[in-house]
Amino acid sequence: MANDIEVGGQGEFHAKDYHDPPPAPLIDAEELTQWSFYRAIIAEFIATLLFLYITVLTVIGYKSQTDANHGGDGCGGVGILGIGWAFGGMIFVLVYCTAGISGGHINPAVTFGLFLARKVSLVRAVMYMVAQCLGAICGCGLVKAFQKSYYTRYGGGANELADGYSTGTGLGAEIIGTFVLVYTVFSATDPKRNARDSHVPVSDHTFLCSSDLRDNRNFTNIWLNG
Repeated sequence: MANDIEVGGQGEFHAKDYHDPPPAPLIDAEELTQWSFYRAIIAEFIATLLFLYITVLTVIGYKSQTDANHGGDGCGGVGILGIGWAFGGMIFVLVYCTAGISGGHINPAVTFGLFLARKVSLVRAVMYMVAQCLGAICGCGLVKAFQKSYYTRYGGGANELADGYSTGTGLGAEIIGTFVLVYTVFSATDPKRNARDSHVPVSDHTFLCSSDLRDNRNFTNIWLNG
């Protein structure tokens, strides 16, 4: 834990230049009476809906363009890197847009981690995760509604293990990848960081983390978002 004071070069003491916010209460009933609380829930719902809509469409489009059984080119499509950029780019934009409203979680793993760290209350965490799950369902539902034949043909872009890798390997990749993702979020929102009042560090770190972690698909075909 960082000390509250620092020793200067001449033996002087300086107060810390950051403020640790107090832990969030476990249950904060007052939140239920605030419009900002419901606005944050709506932001999480819309952000997760858009995230799943764009990324699932990207995966299905890639599978369609590389499907040799339907005239596809094995070397065509956006490729694995293109899918990674689609995920990372969407996270970058959505976190930047919603960070000032809801904190830009867009992932139950992030919300649960922040709850364990007492950054959000139990009520907010539960409502966020419900909104995120509903947004994900609606996002996939829109994909199926607009591209039903492709959605059905390619299983909705569902994840599967690559040949030669066991379920344990895939599970390990998911655990490690999700840990790094949540760790990055905590690092980007640490009050000790410079420019801590800006949402740019959150978006930047999340974007880089998301783009890199999507490379897990090279051997497990698994994404980090539930």
